[in-house]
Amino acid sequence: MGEVIVKALRGATFDVPEGSLVVLLGPSGSGKTTLLNIIGGLDTPTSGTVFVDGQEVSKLVEPELTQYRRGKVGFIFQFFNLVPTLTAEENVALVGELAGNADEAADLLERVGLGERLEYYPAELSGGEQQRVAIARALIKRPYLLLGDEPTGNLDYETGLMVLQLIRDVSDESDLTVLMVTHNAAIGQMADIVISLRSGHVEDIRQNESPLPPSELRW
Repeated sequence: MGEVIVKALRGATFDVPEGSLVVLLGPSGSGKTTLLNIIGGLDTPTSGTVFVDGQEVSKLVEPELTQYRRGKVGFIFQFFNLVPTLTAEENVALVGELAGNADEAADLLERVGLGERLEYYPAELSGGEQQRVAIARALIKRPYLLLGDEPTGNLDYETGLMVLQLIRDVSDESDLTVLMVTHNAAIGQMADIVISLRSGHVEDIRQNESPLPPSELRW
């Protein structure tokens, strides 16, 4: 059997204004997670260019890629990816040690509403609380860019709205650029910009003149 070549992205071209909250919207297999991973330095494109804050990420190799991920990018994943043997504070501080500000872990957990859960282990936290720990962990690096891959995909509706509100607040208060992947079209209504992907192509780019507060989203 010959080599099978799969092109996850084909001509996905767009610009993201600094400080924007952007939703990458598309069905499964549209290339949105691949695109997020390339922007975040987890995957390397075979062609094309990616610039983040003036840096050409698509040309970076190790150890420059590791430095880029550690210094400029915060990640929020669908399945939290917390270390089960560490407390909430220790999970956040672990990443903070790489950035030299592990002592900010407790303050960040307070900021995301978990000031009373510092010593709780992941198994003792709800799904929404674990995701808030993950957000604090992403923020402790003081990233230029916050990337979320289906951050509400493993949460119930009410908890998902709480997490989306937290992401919106973080974006507004910190002037942080946020790119969030989802298949849920309703979530696009809270974004400043919605980029629709299909079969690896950018199908549409739409700017929301009046983004909805997450509390008004319905699905």
